[in-house]
Amino acid sequence: MTQTTSLNQGDIIVASQFDPKVNALLAQRTGLAVRDVPPGPLTALPRGADVLFALPAPKGQTLLQTPAPAGWNEVRWVQLASVGIDYYPDWLFDGPVVTSARGTASVAIAEYVLAAIFTAAKHIPEIWLGQAADWRRLSLGLVQGTTLGLYGFGSIGQALAQRALALGIKVVALRRSDAPFGVEGVERVDSLDQLVARSDHLVLAAPSTAETRHAISRSALAHARPGLHLINIARGNLVDHQALLDALNEGKVALATLDVTDPEPLPAGHAFYGHPRVRLSPHISPSTDQIVPALIDKFVLNLDRFRSGEPLTDVVDTARGY
Repeated sequence: MTQTTSLNQGDIIVASQFDPKVNALLAQRTGLAVRDVPPGPLTALPRGADVLFALPAPKGQTLLQTPAPAGWNEVRWVQLASVGIDYYPDWLFDGPVVTSARGTASVAIAEYVLAAIFTAAKHIPEIWLGQAADWRRLSLGLVQGTTLGLYGFGSIGQALAQRALALGIKVVALRRSDAPFGVEGVERVDSLDQLVARSDHLVLAAPSTAETRHAISRSALAHARPGLHLINIARGNLVDHQALLDALNEGKVALATLDVTDPEPLPAGHAFYGHPRVRLSPHISPSTDQIVPALIDKFVLNLDRFRSGEPLTDVVDTARGY
């Protein structure tokens, strides 16, 4: 990947796959010429585009087989609206510097995970009464003192660990590097089997790579702690869905909260729809009214560096997957 050379503000043209209303805000905030590009496969670029703000494809579409558009060799910087890079074709990373959206949705996703944990422990919405005949007393779970396992420990893992520890939840984590966690109180485990065996709530927060594909396999789930709650907010292909379905049906896994699946969306009639032990959401954990402002803020912070030719922050490492 090449870094940028110094550019004047008026020389920069941004091609953006955001909604035109968002692009208008981006232009107002930066003073740049921002050209609308439709979301989905990138088949054409505005003439003279220096920067691309790229979004993952809408549901059911793929970007992976799309060839590079004319004028691609003129693009100098790509800002992704995602942290993971598995959505995008290889050519997008071959030439311009590519930066990710790392950190823009970490708090939102951490809050989603905590909501899923509390929902499971407090039997929500089962406890809500719709009529007098529904009156009954259920035994609720206590979140404090349970163990949260983290598979992957990037910005999402850090945000989640900080909040979980403050609630009296124990946190154990597995990451591929030996780097310190940077959050006091997080305990390192040596293997995925250990992580699965120790977790009451197991959160998948790792990128999609060849090494993480189907990491949650039949053999991994064989080590599941009784009552395990699996929460996937990373990528659907981290989980072997058939192995998970069997583990749920056999009672080896008590509950699965899945914000991501493989594919997305799952086809009609899939066994996860309506399954009593599965809670599906439409890849919505990052989505709050703060996500677009956060993405624009991140872009603006790097824009000064791009203009002056300085190295950009959060540059994608294709070997790491983010």
